[in-house]
Amino acid sequence: MLSHILRKGVLSSNSSTLIRRYASTNGQETVLVVLYEGGEAGKKNKNILGCVENALGLREWIKENKLDSRLKLVVTSDKQGENSLAEKTLPEASVVISQPFWPCYLDQTRIDKAKKLKLAITAGVGSDHVNLEAACKRGITVAEVSGSNVVSVAEHVVMQILALVRNFIPAYKQVVNGEWDIAKIADKAYDLENKHVGTVAAGRIGLRVLQRLKPFDVHLHYYDKFRLDKSIEKELNVTYHSSVESLAKVCDVVTINCPLHPETEHMFDKKMLSLMKKGSYIVNTARGKIMDRDALVDAIKSNHIEGYAGDVWYPQPAAKDHPWRSMPRHAMTPHYSGTTLDAQARYAAGVREILGNWLNERPQREEYLIVDKGKVVSRAYTEGDATKGHSEKK
Repeated sequence: MLSHILRKGVLSSNSSTLIRRYASTNGQETVLVVLYEGGEAGKKNKNILGCVENALGLREWIKENKLDSRLKLVVTSDKQGENSLAEKTLPEASVVISQPFWPCYLDQTRIDKAKKLKLAITAGVGSDHVNLEAACKRGITVAEVSGSNVVSVAEHVVMQILALVRNFIPAYKQVVNGEWDIAKIADKAYDLENKHVGTVAAGRIGLRVLQRLKPFDVHLHYYDKFRLDKSIEKELNVTYHSSVESLAKVCDVVTINCPLHPETEHMFDKKMLSLMKKGSYIVNTARGKIMDRDALVDAIKSNHIEGYAGDVWYPQPAAKDHPWRSMPRHAMTPHYSGTTLDAQARYAAGVREILGNWLNERPQREEYLIVDKGKVVSRAYTEGDATKGHSEKK
């Protein structure tokens, strides 16, 4: 079905059905869409669907489905502070669409303000910017486009593992700076082969990371609350660990691929980092808040952790003086692993599908639902609030 949506570029449902639902109603439903600014790139490239300029293709979708008089679309990147457009629009919003890369944090205060809010959609994967506990109490449906970013993020993980182990970033900087000091780079450059590499969580992304790493002839490890099928473990020759601590102690590289919720918040604190092998690496494309920010900096500066990479921060966007920007031996990127042009096509189509189902009172795909009918229905999350501290300078 999703591939059919992608080919069409719009929701494939009968638009007249959508209109009939509203035939006897008055007024518009306000849909608040919070996205990042595309700038010149967004204006030139219409495939950058996740930006304000192209708005997930929603403007065209509304026009083609003749919903102009029934949906009021408010698209903005302005999300911080009481005077932001997002804040001013919340009291009238029936739907809030946001994304992990430029999240509109729906904390308790904002959910209290959004009296009409019925649906929160994540354009991508990861709904930790929504207070799930508050959403449950209010009966707000929380949905995301599960699976839309899995290949994109898994590839990013492998790229960043290699960047760290092969000491790529300092080598690249030498070229840019006109230098040529081979020994200085080789001093911290290794082969990935025969290293022990483990993933914290082996869901849609973590499993694909394992699959992509197998040809490198590494020793694979994983931790997950839900164990993989024995046939998959055998195929990948992967070792299961019943705790994160057990995995952390034996791995040269740890990649974090679990969602953020109260059970995983600050999972990698000072104690967990101290358990890791001296000289090991961490790649985190999951969520920045899974790491204890300052404990990580200390572990890097003390040379206990050899290097850190990833593209997730907390809060997002990261402050200009965020200590991860300046700590040694990192290979950080802004949060783009799950927003390649291919991923954007998938999550934009999924957002239109979710919104269309809501308009037409059709059930959502089970795999898209995080909170439904007052309960957390995704096994990847627990009921709770991971939004605390988002407005503080970090």
